[in-house]
Amino acid sequence: MAMSTGSKSGEPMVDINTTPLIDVLLVLLVTLIITLPVMTHSVKMDLPQNQHQPPQKPPEVINLGIDFDGTITWNGTVVPNMQVLDGYFQSESVKDPQPEIHLNPDGMAKYGIVAKVLADAQRNRMTKIGFVNTSEFAQ
Repeated sequence: MAMSTGSKSGEPMVDINTTPLIDVLLVLLVTLIITLPVMTHSVKMDLPQNQHQPPQKPPEVINLGIDFDGTITWNGTVVPNMQVLDGYFQSESVKDPQPEIHLNPDGMAKYGIVAKVLADAQRNRMTKIGFVNTSEFAQ
């Protein structure tokens, strides 16, 4: 094993001693090799299986449109006022599975009307509401 004692001019030696670093790395490598097979063992569990699942049918889709002049349409049929829309929401909210509402507001529709329709749907416990055709709003 070779060893350097410094130079003749009395300058301190600035070389790093890598022997302890190599020793630590070897210890870590051996530890990893020993513990790796222990971590790969799996525990087998017999979980209960649900045998009585009802067939999944897709929920009904309700297309709710709002025109630029505030006209609200329910699957293409014009809704005369908010009380009728409230009745529609009440009758649809009790269905199982609950229908999905696809809200399609016109780009020029007033925000207040859209907000009233959303608040009315939320008040009647409609949970599946989504906006469709929103690409015209991207700027």
